[in-house]
Amino acid sequence: MALTVVAWLAHAAPVAAQSADLVLCDRLAGDPTDPDKPADVKGTPDVVPADIATAIKYCKVASGSSRRALYQLGRAYAANRQLPEAIGAWRKAADKGSTAAMVELGVLYGTGAGVATDEAEARKLFERAAAAGNPRGVTNLAALSGGGGFAGDPARARELLAKAAESNAEAQYQLGLMLADGTGGARDDVGARNLFEKAAAQDHPGALERMGEFTQEGRGGPKDASAAKAYYERAAALGDEDAKKALKRIECPYAIKDKRGNLVTTLCF
Repeated sequence: MALTVVAWLAHAAPVAAQSADLVLCDRLAGDPTDPDKPADVKGTPDVVPADIATAIKYCKVASGSSRRALYQLGRAYAANRQLPEAIGAWRKAADKGSTAAMVELGVLYGTGAGVATDEAEARKLFERAAAAGNPRGVTNLAALSGGGGFAGDPARARELLAKAAESNAEAQYQLGLMLADGTGGARDDVGARNLFEKAAAQDHPGALERMGEFTQEGRGGPKDASAAKAYYERAAALGDEDAKKALKRIECPYAIKDKRGNLVTTLCF
């Protein structure tokens, strides 16, 4: 059906044909987390291998007039393991103001994938994205260098995370950690628990594990051992190692240690 539409529009005005290219680009390579994405575009977490060639074709055409298509072209290239081409597309998109492209470039500079590792450049890109309200820019900046991405300004981290946490599970989780630890402001167990609960409802593994702990201890709200175990189980099913350890402790709560305090064994029910 989509190809029929393209064929029909090929005889219409060039602007309409370009719009059809963007529609297909959005469908095959749209990023669900991209702030530039229209609300009616679902997006895809990863470009499907069978769609890569088609995505590159249509995104390349649409990229002439759309920074979103430029970013999505980079995603398609990256999925095809054409990292230099992806970087080129993301640079152009970032220059045009795409915060999603800024984040992707920041990740590359932070990890040294395809470019020389440059933490300062990664920070600049994340800061630009965060300042424009991109949730991934905020959370990546907060996580940079073990939480030092805000250059010693945790209060600023809270401020930016609070804005991103309105709609982003990772931001909710990161802000919850700060509230729970009293980093960047007053400790707030109730607020932290509320944030973890929101992120857990979106199947965020870390937030599920935190909800398990808070519920088990009665921290920031009611204590409920069965609910805690259920949270741990959901987190463990998603691969969270801390949750797996917590479940083991529940099953084997008694530890036997030697004279030096080293664990010898545990007693399980």
